[in-house]
Amino acid sequence: MKKLFKGFAVAAALTVSAGAALNAHANTEALDKILEQVKQNRISEGKINQQREQEFLSDRADKQALLNKAKRELAAEKARGERLNEQFKQNEITLAEKEVELENAKGTLGEMFGVVRRSAADAIGSIEASLVSAEKPGRAEVLRSLAEAKELPTTRELEDLWIAFQTEMTESAKVSKFESEVSELNGDVNVKEVTRVGNFNLVTKDGYVIYDAENKQIVPLGKQPSGELAGVDRLIAASAGEYVKFAVDPTRGSLLQLNTQRATMEERWHQGDTVGYIITVLLILGALIAVVRMLDLVIVSGKIKAQIKNANNPNSNNPLGRILKVYHDNKDQDVENLELKLDEAILRETPRIEMGVNIIKILAAIAPLLGLLGTVVGMILTFESITLYGTGDPKIMAGNISLALVTTALGLIAALPLILLHAIVAGRSKAVLHILDEQSAGIVAAHAEKEKA
Repeated sequence: MKKLFKGFAVAAALTVSAGAALNAHANTEALDKILEQVKQNRISEGKINQQREQEFLSDRADKQALLNKAKRELAAEKARGERLNEQFKQNEITLAEKEVELENAKGTLGEMFGVVRRSAADAIGSIEASLVSAEKPGRAEVLRSLAEAKELPTTRELEDLWIAFQTEMTESAKVSKFESEVSELNGDVNVKEVTRVGNFNLVTKDGYVIYDAENKQIVPLGKQPSGELAGVDRLIAASAGEYVKFAVDPTRGSLLQLNTQRATMEERWHQGDTVGYIITVLLILGALIAVVRMLDLVIVSGKIKAQIKNANNPNSNNPLGRILKVYHDNKDQDVENLELKLDEAILRETPRIEMGVNIIKILAAIAPLLGLLGTVVGMILTFESITLYGTGDPKIMAGNISLALVTTALGLIAALPLILLHAIVAGRSKAVLHILDEQSAGIVAAHAEKEKA
């Protein structure tokens, strides 16, 4: 079996060796062609590389030329920079020398220039805030250019400064009228005739107005003054050369603005809040009762006087008539009984005559007590505000302090007239009772004389 395998292996080896020999002979020509092609490619690539090398060398020469040119330009610019630097330093020295020469040449003129600039700078604020600027705007621009100038002012500029000062002084002594835009409180802008009173106040037909220098516009006061300060109508209606009484605010409106923050009587009354309203109701109620009782007592007094003139015919529409009627009904009684009957009749008339007097007295006593109650409430609220917000802002406590003080004032204001009314009504009622007592005593005396006779 092994001999059989060896025989196959030898036969296969011989077969492969024979095939390789035949193939080597067939590929020789192809290899020659490849070799020839490689040689030709080598020759062509060599030419291309040589050409590229020539081009590289040529470009390197150009770049070297550009580099050399840039270095020469850099050196030239550095040299120019050094020359300019030297020239700049020399110019600085020259400028300093020229400034010294200029200062020496200006002499006293330089001092004058400083005075002009300082005066112009000082006058800018007052000129802009002046009420004259509301009529003649733009006057501060000349002053501002003079204050900021670095050169000597010209003659015309000095004249402008002089004219600005002279205009301010002259116009401050005048009362003039001019048309100008006025910004209303509702935001509208209307053209109105404005009257300027020197450099103190501006007024229109609607009252005082204020010049807002910051926004360069005329605005009305939030609330016009009253009383003697309300003399705008007289000034508006005054003709040229006429003298009228007019309240002037020397602070150019600052006092008028403070005056707008003052509360009116109605606003102060509302500051009393609920306690103040109750005190007011008590005052009105007490006054009404007093008026009604006074009218009733006057009518009763008139009827009593008429009854005195006609004592024989007692009328039941008045207290004296009813007392006389008691007398006529008890003529036959002795003096003691008659006196008791008359006293009973007087006591029966007394409550009606004195009706309402004690109510007025009670209201007069309650009013200041309610004012004291409002004071206590206001102080409690004030301390509560201090606890919550501290004492940094007095305006927070002002409302509660106003409540405390206004209620006290309202209580006293209500009590004083009520006490006076009580005294008047009580006196009137006592006068009526006195007449009744007097007439009763006269009747008893006459009756006693009749008994003795």
